[in-house]
Amino acid sequence: MKLSSVVPWGRSLAEYRAMFALVDEDLEANILGCGDGPASFNAELTAAGGRVMSVDPIYCYSAEEIRQRIQQVYPVILAQLARTADQYIWTHFHNPGHVGSSRMSAMNQFLSDYPRGLDAGRYVEAGLPELPFFDREFDLALCSHLLFLYSEQLDEQQHIAALLEMCRVATEVRVFPLVGLDGKISPHLPRVIRALAEAGHQPAVERVDYRFQKGATDMLRVRSAAPINEDDTGE
Repeated sequence: MKLSSVVPWGRSLAEYRAMFALVDEDLEANILGCGDGPASFNAELTAAGGRVMSVDPIYCYSAEEIRQRIQQVYPVILAQLARTADQYIWTHFHNPGHVGSSRMSAMNQFLSDYPRGLDAGRYVEAGLPELPFFDREFDLALCSHLLFLYSEQLDEQQHIAALLEMCRVATEVRVFPLVGLDGKISPHLPRVIRALAEAGHQPAVERVDYRFQKGATDMLRVRSAAPINEDDTGE
């Protein structure tokens, strides 16, 4: 992945809690964040004693390289937010500048934590649909603002493959949001849900409290099927 093609935009632990309806018990689980980018979720939860690992292709780059890319795209994103302000709900965030300051705070926390997190193995260069982990290595896998949001860039089969892989490595999977960049429910969602059910998983769409992008009110929660024990197959 070329860093020049990445638009880094980090979210905080508080936003993760709201987006994924995370309760205190969830935060005691062994968590995998898929596509976390420069979010401060890992840094904040680790500092609070949590167990979390983040994967993203951009983790092949240094903190300074990521910082420079953030500085390049930050004013561009703020300008875009201002132009499309009618597509958002301005309750939690008051205006585009408030969004920008919150995001920059989260990204600065990430950048401060990133070097030691790399050394500790908490930030892993990897991306869906191939994760370098064992079956059921995690209790909970989260994916924020990647699947479904980029439905034009990622086709139906890529969504299915990504979610099946998350279900392989985690007991439960949660994805937010379920709308595309246009604010409409992703056209991939019905078929993805069917494919997950056909694979033996238990998908459900659930309302969350997080409100920012209009139309983004729900997450997908998937309770993964128990892995097949080869000793029970008779082979």
